[in-house]
Amino acid sequence: MRDVAARVGLSQSAVSLVYRNAPGVGPETRDRVLRAAEEIGYHRDNAASLLRRGRSRQLGVLFRMRHPFAVELAEHIYSAAEALGYQVVLSAMTDTRSERMAIDELLGNRCEGVLLLGVGSDTDVLRDVARRVPVVAIGLASPTPGIDVVRSDDSRGLGEAVAHLVALGHRRISYIDGGGGPAASLRRRGYRNAMRQHDLGEFAEVIPGEYTEIAGARAAEQILASEQPPTAVIAANDECALGVLDSLIRAGVKVPDDMSVVGYDDSRIASLPFVDLTTVRQDAAMMATAAVKAAAERLDEGRRDPRSVVLPAKLVVRSTTGHALVPAPAAAVPDPGGSAAQQ
Repeated sequence: MRDVAARVGLSQSAVSLVYRNAPGVGPETRDRVLRAAEEIGYHRDNAASLLRRGRSRQLGVLFRMRHPFAVELAEHIYSAAEALGYQVVLSAMTDTRSERMAIDELLGNRCEGVLLLGVGSDTDVLRDVARRVPVVAIGLASPTPGIDVVRSDDSRGLGEAVAHLVALGHRRISYIDGGGGPAASLRRRGYRNAMRQHDLGEFAEVIPGEYTEIAGARAAEQILASEQPPTAVIAANDECALGVLDSLIRAGVKVPDDMSVVGYDDSRIASLPFVDLTTVRQDAAMMATAAVKAAAERLDEGRRDPRSVVLPAKLVVRSTTGHALVPAPAAAVPDPGGSAAQQ
């Protein structure tokens, strides 16, 4: 850093301001510093900086790479954390990396708090981590005591989806469940409550599933094999809905002419022109901001009482939902006797 300062004719403290992204240095000076650093091959040693500071101001983020909505949340967390002076460290759960392993990696990197993006099934692990650092769970329905929660109003979101389909004339509306996924129980309950509120309890059907395309495809096959298939299907998330759409199209079922499909999350893939999925939107930016704020309140302000933040969910109508087909009246069968009399 001394070499960079000498090269551009500045003090070492000014160069430090640039690398800490702190105020006090103009854009032109900032560019000169970064160019000089690049010319001499200097890169800031973050590990050394952490050792010199009493606090790391790092937030660990635990997520599953297979879920597009979790990736969107992670992107927004970067912006929200930077606004409050925090850095982000990511750690992904995979088939070979358990929750414990992924969290231990974050704590080993001196993360002061942990944000869980739709994960957190091991309550023993979470209870242990919450004793050491603040934990904020995004999307969990029933978290471990002492953990902050940020989630959407999943029950109301499903209610909006059912109401939309009922307004289009649908009565046989099936729901593909999210299994043990985050907020799956709330979404399932919201569907059942909404069907009862519209006096459609007798048509309520919860089909086993998960938050994956494969689960959606399997559920669609089950639906198509039934004697009285529904005219509309709500999937527990957008990935599951994509599996449903693929199976229906392959089977020659027209969407939405023959069957309407609704997803949940409003992930980026839902708005692609060739998908154009009607879905319930969770605001990823609002959820990320609320989660980072909750962690910062504990770390910077000393808040200790757990908090639950419930954000609105809103239906986004696109082209995969339409009016229910009304069966055409049966063709009149000529009466032989009547025909003879007319003759």
